[in-house]
Amino acid sequence: MSVQESISTPEGKSRYVRQLFATIADRYDLITVLLSYGSDRRWKRRLTELASARPDDRVLDLATGTGDIAFEVQARAGTVVGLDITRRMIELAKRKTPSRAADRSPAFLVADMLALPFRSESFDLVTTGYGLRNVPDLTLAVDEMLRVLKPGGRALSLDFDRPANRLLRTTYLRYLTLVGGTLGWVLHRDPDTYRYIPASIRNYPGAAAVAGLMKSRGFLTVRHYPILGGLMAIHHARKPDLPCL
Repeated sequence: MSVQESISTPEGKSRYVRQLFATIADRYDLITVLLSYGSDRRWKRRLTELASARPDDRVLDLATGTGDIAFEVQARAGTVVGLDITRRMIELAKRKTPSRAADRSPAFLVADMLALPFRSESFDLVTTGYGLRNVPDLTLAVDEMLRVLKPGGRALSLDFDRPANRLLRTTYLRYLTLVGGTLGWVLHRDPDTYRYIPASIRNYPGAAAVAGLMKSRGFLTVRHYPILGGLMAIHHARKPDLPCL
């Protein structure tokens, strides 16, 4: 079965993504550097700057991976929690902690971003890097982000985009397929390992549609900022304040 067929249903995508990220966890940091030509950290810093975390903010970083965004935002925020569905990712994130001050490190836990183990209105800020594109139910993921945010809270997401220009989109996806296949063979002896990325982009609605979805589910002032000529995007949205009495 091809990658595209494997992720064509929510159930199939859930199984595939869980297995994939468990497989690539130990190579994850290397792959993000290679595929982005070293720009991944810069994009995550841009997201953190847009988030404008405050010293008393409670922050939740979804699909935290090995914790890059969680550690970045911890320098500005109060409490930070990094959450990922892949246990190995969380183990690797925790390994980074000892090099930092113990009282200024994020807490990490294994959980599903489609069923967040937190009460409603628990966080001032929710972030995610490459999280929304990988969930089997995008609407539910957006709903959960909105639910756990306090009134007036902010949500930010960094992810790949689908360029509107057909030629650019085709070239972009072919590049990712070729490079992903090569890296998959070199690192795992399986060329399909990183071909998931272009396959997932083909199924992803794109930045403008995701912004529209966030608005329709209750977020306000939803913006998305193109990165790398529109090949990537950062979404920035706010939950409505409490209604005036």
